[in-house]
Amino acid sequence: MDALIAPALTWVEGALRPGLALRIRGGRIESVAPLAGTTPDLRVHLAMPGPTDLQVNGGGGVLFNTDASAAGIAAIRAAHRRLGTHAILPTVITDAPEVLEAAADAVIAARGQPGIEGIHIEGPHIAPERRGTHDPRHIRPLDVRTLAVLERLRAAGVPVLLTLAPELADPALLARARALGVVLSAGHSSASADEAGAAFGRGITMATHLFNAMPPLHHRAPGLAAAAILSDAWLGMIADGLHVDWPMLRLAIAARPQRGRCFLVSDAMPTVGGPDQFTLYGKRIRLEDGRLVNDQGALAGAHLDMMTALARLHLLGGVALKDCIAMATDAPRAAMGLAPLRIAPGTPAGAVAVLDAGLGFAGWLDAPG
Repeated sequence: MDALIAPALTWVEGALRPGLALRIRGGRIESVAPLAGTTPDLRVHLAMPGPTDLQVNGGGGVLFNTDASAAGIAAIRAAHRRLGTHAILPTVITDAPEVLEAAADAVIAARGQPGIEGIHIEGPHIAPERRGTHDPRHIRPLDVRTLAVLERLRAAGVPVLLTLAPELADPALLARARALGVVLSAGHSSASADEAGAAFGRGITMATHLFNAMPPLHHRAPGLAAAAILSDAWLGMIADGLHVDWPMLRLAIAARPQRGRCFLVSDAMPTVGGPDQFTLYGKRIRLEDGRLVNDQGALAGAHLDMMTALARLHLLGGVALKDCIAMATDAPRAAMGLAPLRIAPGTPAGAVAVLDAGLGFAGWLDAPG
């Protein structure tokens, strides 16, 4: 597609800019310049880099834990791409060591696929009392077997995000993981504020799905959530209006000492772009009124994609649109040390998302509408 496309708003270098025109030639952006009276081939509402989602358990009917293969990863990414997400970290949750090892093999094999930026290992090194829907049979302390997996992934050049309960981890093993370049995130944890603060001081640089699977804020026991908010760590957030109420997300964003260090995640399960139920640890999880619940009615992951999270955070949560876009695009990539994705000459048009006036995903820049 060769065309001149004129978005009403374009996300460029961390700002929403009106009045620009994007020249597309040979599947890439050739130029970004003021429209300046030129007649475009197409006008659209908003152009932005496709989001990067650091927490994707599944999609398109596929759960990574149960289909830990390059084909499974491709199916998950395809389901999210249809909904406007450009890049993902396939996420393997608490399971048997063999499942983690298979997931690592799958990501190494899939590393050349477009939009596969690494792997998120969420558990099994978590606090049993904060496990959420994770299977308690497989929870265990950080060990040399997991370290061997991390070493293999990093030797293959795969970016790795590891969520664990820092208060339960052997400091020496944590230091070894950190030395490999693994991004360490506090999550599914009962850490006190003091324990969490110490962990952030020792190289934990992130917190996983803030407020969820951690002690609630309390005025005499602030816990991990408060320590994370007041730190300079990167904080992941599930913005579906179900996992966290909007005022709490706004409070956390507003209270950060360093702006721009919150990012959106979907925590998506196979129902995103797929059927309305799936099996997790041999038990049925179903979609009910927008919530994913187990047979006890407890939340079990999220039925959410990044574009929906962005729109809800702005339209329902009252967060400024520019901040929501940054939380879906620039922030997650910076949190993982990934190269930024910019709207600039040379950028593939298929990596740039087009949104309509209601902030719904309207296609990719190489095939808008």
